[in-house]
Amino acid sequence: MIDFYLAAEEGAKTVHNPIIPVWQEIVVGSVAFAVLCFVLMKFVFPMMEKTFQARVDAIEGGLKRAETAQAEANELLEQYKAQLAEARTEAARIRDEARADAEGIRQDVLAKAREESDRIIAAGNEQLAAQRESIVRELRTEVGSLAVDLASKIVGEALADEARTQGTVDRFINELGAADVAGGRR
Repeated sequence: MIDFYLAAEEGAKTVHNPIIPVWQEIVVGSVAFAVLCFVLMKFVFPMMEKTFQARVDAIEGGLKRAETAQAEANELLEQYKAQLAEARTEAARIRDEARADAEGIRQDVLAKAREESDRIIAAGNEQLAAQRESIVRELRTEVGSLAVDLASKIVGEALADEARTQGTVDRFINELGAADVAGGRR
C-alpha cells in the first residue's frame, strides 16, 4: 500500500489540468472527426441530398399534378354547368312544345267533338222529322177513319165507297192544315 501512495505522489506531481485536454486525445479526436466528416461528405450527404431532391421533386410534381388536376376539374365543372344549362334550355323547349302539342290536340278533340255533336244533332233532327212524318201519316189515317166514322154517324149513312172516303178525308185534313197555317201566321 505504501507503494500505492508513493506512486500517487509521483503522479500527483504530473497531474494534468482537467480543463485542458491531453494533446494525444486532441490528435486522435481530430483524426476520428476528420474520418467521420470524410465518410459523411463522401457517402451520406450525397445520398441525403438525392433523397431530399427526390422528395422535393415529388412534392413539386405533386403540386403540379394537383394544379393540373384542379384546372381539369374546373374545366369539367364549367362543361357540366354548360351542359346543365343546355339541358335545362332543352327541357324548357320540350315542355313548351309539349304544351303547344297538347293545346293542338285539345283543339282537334274539341273540333271533332263539335263535328260529332253537330252530326248527332243533325241525325236526331232527321230522325225527328222522319218520325214526325210517320206520326202525321198515322194520324191522318186515324183522323180520317175517325172522321168517316163520325160523319157516318152524323149523316146516318155509311160511307162505304173507298174513293169517296179517301177524298173526304183528304179534304178534311187539308182544311185542318189550312186552319193551322192561318192560325200560326196570326
